[in-house]
Amino acid sequence: MSFPLLTVTAALPALGAVATAAVPAARRTAAKWLALLVSLATLALAITVLVRFDPDGDRYQLTESHSWIADFGVRYELGVDGIAVALIALTALLIPFIILAGWHDADPLETGSKRWRPTQGFFALILAVEAMVILSFEATDVFLFYIFFEAMLIPMYFLIGGFGDRAHEHGEQAAATQRSYAAVKFLLYNLAGGLIMLAAVIGLYVVAGNFSLTEIAQARASGELDMATSTERWLFLGFFFAFAVKAPLWPLHTWLPNAMQESTAPVAVLITAVVDKVGTFAMLRFCLQLFPEASKWATPAILVLALISIIYGALLAVGQRDIKRLIAYASISHFGFIIMGIFAMTSQGQSGATLYMVNHGISTAALMLVAGFLISRRGSRLIADYGGVQKVAPVLAGTFLIGGLATLSLPGLAPFVSEFLVLVGTFARYPVIGVIATLGIVLAALYTLVLYQRTMTGPVKPEVSAMPDLRVRELVVVAPLIALLIVLGVYPKPVTDIVNPAVEQTMSDVQKKDPQPEVEAAK
Repeated sequence: MSFPLLTVTAALPALGAVATAAVPAARRTAAKWLALLVSLATLALAITVLVRFDPDGDRYQLTESHSWIADFGVRYELGVDGIAVALIALTALLIPFIILAGWHDADPLETGSKRWRPTQGFFALILAVEAMVILSFEATDVFLFYIFFEAMLIPMYFLIGGFGDRAHEHGEQAAATQRSYAAVKFLLYNLAGGLIMLAAVIGLYVVAGNFSLTEIAQARASGELDMATSTERWLFLGFFFAFAVKAPLWPLHTWLPNAMQESTAPVAVLITAVVDKVGTFAMLRFCLQLFPEASKWATPAILVLALISIIYGALLAVGQRDIKRLIAYASISHFGFIIMGIFAMTSQGQSGATLYMVNHGISTAALMLVAGFLISRRGSRLIADYGGVQKVAPVLAGTFLIGGLATLSLPGLAPFVSEFLVLVGTFARYPVIGVIATLGIVLAALYTLVLYQRTMTGPVKPEVSAMPDLRVRELVVVAPLIALLIVLGVYPKPVTDIVNPAVEQTMSDVQKKDPQPEVEAAK
């Protein structure tokens, strides 16, 4: 039997979570280092997966298949395509930075106080989320995917509700109430989506007789499995609804601003840069591959919803007074671009959407983590409480600016390439949608530059006059992310070479070809 690389890649953070949680309460620092070392080892395994993956080889590679619940046709099946490999690498890359950035987020609230936070639990929950996200990217059995798609809600609920942001203008009691509200809202929204998906998963089994993604897709392509049109559309809607909640897509997005606002900055990054990517990834892997005709049927409506997300998210970001809520609404706008690229049904749009998932993860992590460092110094999330920071903490201000410029997709930084591909791919088939979506770029420039102007420029406010610049640990977190934004901004080829073959296969699943440009014949 070949080495089960995919299983080990997901099992290591899961075992690390158990080991971290078991560290004695008096050894908080040891728990932190253990979690960090496990995350780095997981990154090494993810890099191994990346190196061993052949973009020109089979669609699903490093596959594993074992009988699990034989009576119901459930198997433990894993396999990765280029899109999954890229997102596993992104997840494994971000987790060490999330752990480093949250190094003191679960420390006791007050020295000598009986109020304390289980530090070990905080880092164990982060590793548990990593394990479940990686397994979601690897699973090629629909039921196996569903289990981990839903199971990741449990550790996320405790991370939001139990380890929320300490910066609250109305005191700790009000902060605890708001954290509980945000955590419950997150859980209820995603559970509702998951329950609807469960009904669709059961329906798929009734129709297909098994849960294997590859077997069902092959049977559909060969004509052995012929779903009735109405059946396929209902099943598609069940899957898509759950993924749209996770993504999040308007109007199912309202849990995200609350969750990000009340979370610590590292947990906010975990939500939007890691967990939410499972939703958009699943649209590509499951919706388009299992239900190609229904996907084409629903495309016009989904593109309209994606367009609303782009404009709506950007407009609300412009009017925000809270730094974290601004970044949350910006992310809603960016996810609109990703979903628009997926359902544009062009190779440029889907390549751009996949690249956007990677680039958005890096850029949002950079911006949100620097914002978290800023908030921890001042003790406030309100934009109005800042001013003149660049004069007292120039490195912090500079990294904040680069993260913000990446968010608005400045040419030369990674998100520009992906956003450009999404717009080109959309315009090729849906020019009106593509043109209107460009308004999101204009609004992104507005909310990003206004945020920087109000917080970093102008007279130095007394409350920030003694603000320290970034420390060594914080620089170790931010500098690699900034470097990646620049490198992928000028040379995205390593990522596109991995994802493009998978995108071509997805286009083949839905039997779509890129529209040919209309060129007037020369006279």
